[in-house]
Amino acid sequence: YTVVAHKYRFEEYGLPQARHRIIIVGLRNDIAAKGAEFKVPAPTTLEPSKMRTSKQAITEPPIPEWATNNEPTRQSEVVKQRLAYIKPGENAFNATDMPEELRLNVRGAKLSQIYKRLDPNKPAYTVTGSGGGGTHIYHWEEPRALTNRERARLQTFPDWYKFIGSKENVRRQIGMAVPPDGAQVIFEALFKTLEGIPYDNIEGDHYESIEPNIDIEKRIYKLEEKELEEKENTLF
Repeated sequence: YTVVAHKYRFEEYGLPQARHRIIIVGLRNDIAAKGAEFKVPAPTTLEPSKMRTSKQAITEPPIPEWATNNEPTRQSEVVKQRLAYIKPGENAFNATDMPEELRLNVRGAKLSQIYKRLDPNKPAYTVTGSGGGGTHIYHWEEPRALTNRERARLQTFPDWYKFIGSKENVRRQIGMAVPPDGAQVIFEALFKTLEGIPYDNIEGDHYESIEPNIDIEKRIYKLEEKELEEKENTLF
């Protein structure tokens, strides 16, 4: 296979979420030999001021009443009180006015997502599929975590898409998924590659002619080198 690996920043492709993922596209060598060459599609939204925001994704249009997986999460009074001191974009650790009795007693690493409210004027931070208390993504204004349907909106799932399973299982499905709108960008580029149809890509003149940001051959070489070293250590 002829492989192209690239770390996509999906907020640069119109998605309402700062989701950064390495996607690998491989063409069979016989297809590549005929001239097909996959190129990373060019971002459509590089200016932060023009990126789709979390508020736009969740409220425009409002979630319809018939949408499934939109059950609210029950919040304890302590969590509600804590959220009252956390401003949009802040988390439980950088909220300056929070009383000591509401602060988290955590030593060492302090995850920035813990009780973090969305900033309504920016793309959401990364939607995750699991995690304990305080990792459910919190509304920028209301004292609560997002519903699964609101998380699905951030992941660009259509409202008619129904997730099956328990509430936590659905959360996992949503958080572990590749955003449909992001996948569409890559698949459209792949189909155009196979059909020989030109499309905007990061190597075009208007995009400063840069290369994919993952050197796959270098990564493979390092992996093989590490495996060889481990074998030698085992033998001796």
